[in-house]
Amino acid sequence: MTVAEIASILDAKIITGQDRAHHKIEVAFASDLMSDVLTLKDDNVLLITGLANLQTLRTAEMSDIHCIVFARNKRITPEMQELAKENDIIVMECKYSVFKTSGLLYQAGISPIF
Repeated sequence: MTVAEIASILDAKIITGQDRAHHKIEVAFASDLMSDVLTLKDDNVLLITGLANLQTLRTAEMSDIHCIVFARNKRITPEMQELAKENDIIVMECKYSVFKTSGLLYQAGISPIF
């Protein structure tokens, strides 16, 4: 599924990486615990989280995650936006809860990591 399709399903706004809306996502992982995110080894992972801070972006960078959905109507700061751009991380903002976001994407065919 592409980033553009995910944004459409979630009624999400793509904040950074609009030029890569064709990027394919195969699996998703939902967590606010960045220590859990650091254990991931899959490619083309979508991170779904409500933890909107610089640490989330730094964790994504270390875990080679290139797409994040910030759920629960969380908004990223200009500093976060700049860091996402520097690291080629696609960022979306979504009004839904983490649970609903995960459910909608699962129903649409995104696979869980485990």
